[in-house]
Amino acid sequence: MEEKVSSRTTPSQSLGQFDFGEEPPPICSKQTQVFKNKFYPQTSQQEWNNWKWQIRNSITTYEELSRIFGPNGYEVSEDINLPLRITPYYASLVKDPYGPIGKCVIPTKDELIVSDYEEEDPLHEDKSSPVPGIIHRYPDRVLFLVTDFCSSNCRYCTRSRIISKNDINRKVWDPAIEYIRKHEEVRDVLLSGGDPLLLNDDSIEYLLNSLRSIEHIEILRIGTKVPVVLPMRITNKLVNIMKRFHPLYLSIHFTHPDELTEEVKEVCERLSNSGIPLGSQTVLLKGVNDDIDTMKRLMHGLLRVRVRPYYIYKCDRTLGTSHFQVPISKGLEIMENLIGHTSGYAVPNFILDSPFGKIRLLPENVKRENNVYTIKTFKGNTFVYEDVE
Repeated sequence: MEEKVSSRTTPSQSLGQFDFGEEPPPICSKQTQVFKNKFYPQTSQQEWNNWKWQIRNSITTYEELSRIFGPNGYEVSEDINLPLRITPYYASLVKDPYGPIGKCVIPTKDELIVSDYEEEDPLHEDKSSPVPGIIHRYPDRVLFLVTDFCSSNCRYCTRSRIISKNDINRKVWDPAIEYIRKHEEVRDVLLSGGDPLLLNDDSIEYLLNSLRSIEHIEILRIGTKVPVVLPMRITNKLVNIMKRFHPLYLSIHFTHPDELTEEVKEVCERLSNSGIPLGSQTVLLKGVNDDIDTMKRLMHGLLRVRVRPYYIYKCDRTLGTSHFQVPISKGLEIMENLIGHTSGYAVPNFILDSPFGKIRLLPENVKRENNVYTIKTFKGNTFVYEDVE
């Protein structure tokens, strides 16, 4: 159970904590099929729909990146802040390496530019970690980091400092669970990482069962991008495990309308039909979704696949992310064009995450002078944020 998958895992290496032999979902959209036939012609449909095959054959080298997208000048040195990893399925959604989906997962030289205001740990999570794996920033809830592995690495990841470091496993889980057990004020646990749904079924069941057995835990949540980048992971077996631990919520990381494929629609409906409420978390990214039309199409599309828009995040100031940053003023403009202009269910909260916790950005709690914002936090005090326009 403690064996890990390295960011440099090759198809011949063991996947350790991952299981095989699960029945894959039957959905494969026309767009995906065309991509598979072109770049993976020897791969059977059964292999393609097996999430372990997708992980084993993920794009992790610049040679493989060039094979699929061509030598378009996006190769950068190995000194990037985050390893390269893209599932073949998610690569099939990349219409242009410099387009919205491509920008999210393909490294560029812009990552090597580190601004003065960027930090390795921009939310100061490590300072709020009483034991490894636990982030306790809020009175009644904790963030539980259960893995450091993702099936596709987002270039703007706020936790790039821990991704694929191979140091989160059962030895971390048990003391973290014991911490939660001893702190009766904690009623809500969010499993994150890395991506918790990349653990094997037994590990997921162990974690959920351990937490649900704690009397004072009311709500369990899982933060994931798996339904978007690896929908074949959402097997019937996994859904049957998760639905045993209600109330359990899934917060899914969506970025762009192009992610709303037939495959994603199918797994979101399967999850919803099992009684698991689905919410979305979207990071506001320059050149990806920082315009009103794109964001509105995404929010509407989410509702059609039974996902409730929940958060739009101001991009965290992680190392090498200045090229993704969108001014707060632009985010507020997008919100003003959603509120009242579309269904209330399609309007998420615009959030600035900070070392002091999440701050909901609304015109009434934001005062601006040039590019300096004074924002009221959930505790009632103020947080000064110097933006980059």
